[in-house]
Amino acid sequence: MDKKGAVSAYQYGERAKSELIIASQLITVLSGLKDAERTGGKKIVTQCLESVRIELQFAFRATNNHEFQKSTDNLNLAISLVESDDYDQAVKTIGAAISNATTVAMHAWQELEKYEFI
Repeated sequence: MDKKGAVSAYQYGERAKSELIIASQLITVLSGLKDAERTGGKKIVTQCLESVRIELQFAFRATNNHEFQKSTDNLNLAISLVESDDYDQAVKTIGAAISNATTVAMHAWQELEKYEFI
């Protein structure tokens, strides 16, 4: 990985982690809502997850790092789980997506250390 690629991968990885953590927190809040609140909340959370998916796909296209594709796949599964009201499993699946994004950021960090950027 060259310097520019390492910087880009690190930025996308960190951003993805942050967005996925927020998504996980939103699902946790959604699980505590009742009836009509849950119906409306589910629409908002699903749209948020869709937006994060777009960002992950953009990161994959920009870096060609397959960990972003794995993260997207995990997010797709989490979206299905939210739609099926399986919030606990959705949060766990988001955790796997976070792990994928963390892998990207960690490898990029290691490359940046080699170039003595860090």
